[in-house]
Amino acid sequence: MNIEIRDVSWLQVLHEITLSVRSGEVAGLVGPNGSGKTSLLRCVYRSTRPDGGRITVGGMDVWQAPAREVARTVAVLAQDTPADLNNSVEQIVGLGRIPYLGALGRLSAAERTLIADTIERLELGPLRRRPYATLSGGERQRVQLARALVQEPKVLILDEPTNHLDLRHQVDVLRLARSIGVTVLVTLHDLQLAAAACDRLAVLSEGRVVAEGPAVEVVTHDLLRRVYHVEAHVTPGPDDLPRIFLPV
Repeated sequence: MNIEIRDVSWLQVLHEITLSVRSGEVAGLVGPNGSGKTSLLRCVYRSTRPDGGRITVGGMDVWQAPAREVARTVAVLAQDTPADLNNSVEQIVGLGRIPYLGALGRLSAAERTLIADTIERLELGPLRRRPYATLSGGERQRVQLARALVQEPKVLILDEPTNHLDLRHQVDVLRLARSIGVTVLVTLHDLQLAAAACDRLAVLSEGRVVAEGPAVEVVTHDLLRRVYHVEAHVTPGPDDLPRIFLPV
């Protein structure tokens, strides 16, 4: 399911941003702190209403469609996701089924199986009864990703999904996001990781898209100097991914 962002503006943060994400694509938003990455994602998943422009997912205007319908289509892993800290891991993950619950709010047997399977898939089985408050930052991140996956979305929005994760879990999370076969829009600070994980990158600077395309074309010495204000040596690797060398 494709995402179309057309001329989206918000306050003095986003300025007429236009961006397309093809169905099934993993697209990365990169850029320095304060460039508008998180603000743009919030506009896409109905947290922040833009002042102008239009955002559609599979042709559905996310700000015109019923919230329940959008929630059945778009799932999000935000940087700071509120949760009842006394709830168990299993209860938090189960919240992903809320858009599908009927008037009685009861989970079906199939939904309980989905929740259990997703918990195991994210290696959270031993923690399923633990209160959310007792988890580490990395464990909480994986719980929130499990909640998003239980939602069975067609579009997955990930805002810095590798925060708090060790190297193995960073790789596992990004591999998992790719493997489920949905459209993914993800923000990442690590350019090397973004280049490896994403089909295409869009670079934001001061609320505008300043570069877009495959990583090998986007991540260049000139771009790093203009956008990040650093001098770096960039070379293509044997896999056609850019290799960035920073002087320290």
